[in-house]
Amino acid sequence: MKPVKVGLLGLGTVGGGTATVLKRNAEEIARRAGRAIEIDYAAALDLELARELGLNDVRLTEDAFEVVNDPEIDVVVELIGGYEPARELVLMAIKNGKHVVTANKALIALHGNEIFAAAQEKGVMVAFEAAVAGGIPIIKALREGLAANRIEWAAGIINGTGNFILTEMRDKGRDFRDVLKEAQLLGYAEADPTFDVEGIDAAHKLTIIASIAFGIPLQFDRCYTEGITHITREDVTNAAELGYRIKHLGVTRKTEQGVELRVHPTLIPERRLIANVDGVMNAVLVQGDAVGPTLYYGAGAGAEPTASAVVADIIDVTRTLTADPENRVPHLAFQADQLSDLPVLGMDDVETAYYLRLQAKDRPGVLADVSRILGDQGISIEALIQKEPEEGASNVSIILLTHRVQEQRMNQAIQAIEALDTIKAPVTRIRMETLG
Repeated sequence: MKPVKVGLLGLGTVGGGTATVLKRNAEEIARRAGRAIEIDYAAALDLELARELGLNDVRLTEDAFEVVNDPEIDVVVELIGGYEPARELVLMAIKNGKHVVTANKALIALHGNEIFAAAQEKGVMVAFEAAVAGGIPIIKALREGLAANRIEWAAGIINGTGNFILTEMRDKGRDFRDVLKEAQLLGYAEADPTFDVEGIDAAHKLTIIASIAFGIPLQFDRCYTEGITHITREDVTNAAELGYRIKHLGVTRKTEQGVELRVHPTLIPERRLIANVDGVMNAVLVQGDAVGPTLYYGAGAGAEPTASAVVADIIDVTRTLTADPENRVPHLAFQADQLSDLPVLGMDDVETAYYLRLQAKDRPGVLADVSRILGDQGISIEALIQKEPEEGASNVSIILLTHRVQEQRMNQAIQAIEALDTIKAPVTRIRMETLG
């Protein structure tokens, strides 16, 4: 049977890893796919990279549009990243009747609805397993392996940079900025780390997870996003003393009112498996009504782990090249005309428990005032620790854990607490999830 010809856009970390895996495992891949898969055309700004990867028999160009417009190419693999020209290239490939594989989570999260509609109309596939959690096959698990379930919620450590930083802060008592500099030197974080430490990268991935889990359109603009830059060594230590670990978590949950979609630092009981995922590793915990909790763990980034997912997508596309387009696995798990209009909740309507750290003047009556304010909002306290003041200090740290309450009520309580003349604002607030 005629080999499937792949057009590869980008030969950076993931593109290079994809070329390496396709070449090294060519025989095994052909046995799985039913025919050979060959890189026929590749685009890169630095063509020397192609030669270093041993792609001497591959047609090369610096213009990616030459690849997507080439009639010989069956599958376009977009590994450039970013929003543009990736969006234009993918839409052009679809218009030309080519199947697309991409690892671009930002592209799918923001423009996936448009891209999938174009692919549906043209009868081609867009595969994007590598866009979420690198080499972990979480998209396939949600879309196919758990298809019998009503997904109740999913929670994930889906950014390795943030997880590395929080792990180092916990294990070695280091400051956030010190660890961030090391992460940049090690190549875990970019020179501008905003997407990682502010949760934007995780929000892209969570948006995709939520759409597949609950059958709703992609809605990145509705995802609540909070970073980890305000987390201190003190917070990490306090969490450990209380039996918790702080993780930068993406959480999506289906409720009667709508879908929660949020990324933020989260206290998790240390006994949970996901709380023990350390370093740059990723993990996603999914709760289904039939199967119960399932955990998916592995490398969330890197050349060959991500290439593993990219090549698996190419194999999937190859297997279905002759299949009836109406009977393929839907892009977002549910049939395109069956997506739900269930709303994404605003953060004020989300209910969760909280860790609060207050800096208070060391005088009688402070705790009574704080307890009264929390009580007025219907917030009950689960645990309380008052730290001993440092010698000569006039302020003390008060740590509170609360039971679950609507975020809007907690916002009002924090505002009232910060207005007390005995409290030094701002109050540190970290949400808590038991994930039970």
